[in-house]
Amino acid sequence: MARSESDRLWPPLYAGKVIQVPTLEYAEARKIVDAIAAEVLGRGKAAVITVADPHGELIAFARLDGAPLSSIQISLNKAWTAARERKPTKQIGEAARDPEKGFDIAYFGDPRFVGWGGGLPIWKHGQVVGAVAVSGLPQAEDIELATMGAALIAD
Repeated sequence: MARSESDRLWPPLYAGKVIQVPTLEYAEARKIVDAIAAEVLGRGKAAVITVADPHGELIAFARLDGAPLSSIQISLNKAWTAARERKPTKQIGEAARDPEKGFDIAYFGDPRFVGWGGGLPIWKHGQVVGAVAVSGLPQAEDIELATMGAALIAD
């Protein structure tokens, strides 16, 4: 009996290999959260800070006293979106609002995708190793603080 194309490709070339995905360590994530929290508190303000792995899953989190409750989920979603899309959340939001090339963000297929600024992927050695997000302040400040946090790890 002749072998089918799929039989000839089994086992696949990558069988037995483990795909390794670089990620932030907890200590790195904690360093980001602590630095951003110190800066926010130094300004006399409150925010929510999230650091996620390259899949967008939570590593470290802080909700400073007085931060809006809604900012909890927004910060989690910003980090998730930035990690999954490998780009800043503000860029995604701008693309969604573009009058000519725009798209409904619902096309992403998951309600966790957001387009508010303040979520950034963290790049290290040319790969996304996680994401950082800040929520609860004006968008420009969220972006500034997330940028500061990402810079602590990025190469």
